Amino acid sequence: MSPYRHSSFWGFIVFNICVLVSGDGANLTASEVPPLSSVVVSSAVFKPGLGSVLSLNLLSSFPEDLEISDYCSELLHIFGQRYVAYVNCLVPAARPVKVCQNCFSSYGSLTEIFSNISSDQVGPGNVSCRDSLLRSDRLMLVYELYENLKVLWEKSDCHNCITKGFQNLTSDTLHFMTTLNQTLTCFEQYQQKNKTELCTNCKTDYKNLNVLYGGMEKNKTMCIDIEDAMNMTRRLWSKNFNCSFPREETVPVIAVSSFMLFLPIIFYLSSFLHSEQKKRKLIHPNRAKSYSSLMNIQDNRS
Repeated sequence: MSPYRHSSFWGFIVFNICVLVSGDGANLTASEVPPLSSVVVSSAVFKPGLGSVLSLNLLSSFPEDLEISDYCSELLHIFGQRYVAYVNCLVPAARPVKVCQNCFSSYGSLTEIFSNISSDQVGPGNVSCRDSLLRSDRLMLVYELYENLKVLWEKSDCHNCITKGFQNLTSDTLHFMTTLNQTLTCFEQYQQKNKTELCTNCKTDYKNLNVLYGGMEKNKTMCIDIEDAMNMTRRLWSKNFNCSFPREETVPVIAVSSFMLFLPIIFYLSSFLHSEQKKRKLIHPNRAKSYSSLMNIQDNRS
């Protein structure tokens, strides 16, 4: 080691000893030195200061002529509450489908508040909220949110099961639900017993339910709730309980199919009989008849 490096090494040692001795209140023993695992290293995450937070908050303030009125703000708040209430009703009613019978009241309330927002009628201070809440930006969030739920309502055909004004279920829907409950009650009564007994005793209730459903399907007075309930009931009847129910409209189909099946046999049989009759009524030609007459004349002469 060179003399220069040797002197530098001892100088560094002397300097550290002086620091430890002269440090005011900084003398630490080996037991007082914190372990490396307890040392917290601050990450390089940006933490905005107070001034930057205040500057961000100031960006949310605009002149009063650009802000919506208190009346429109209240309508927007009510719309948000009713929107959430309707969605919270839809999710539990997804399976089995009961979106019409369980959520028609919530949808009616949502429709009412949206009508108030989109109407031309002015509120307090001659203020209309249609332009400020529905058309003030390209996104048109309030309008899009409502339209999505409106499409869902129309796709479910809920208007067929609900009276005007979203007051109650229609009489046809209530009648179907009553008949459905009777059928399911019969299923529950006999499902633990012999399945043959269930098919026999619940046949009448199941038949009445099918007839009622067919009429509603023909008259277009059913919604997704009725359609899904009928599909599940038919699955129980045929798949779970292995019951069969001959439908009345299958009888004419079987009769026509049987007639078409035997039609070729009838055709060939009639053709055969007709040809036999022709053979029996076959008439000899005139030429043969004249030849036999000529032979008789010659015999007489001789």
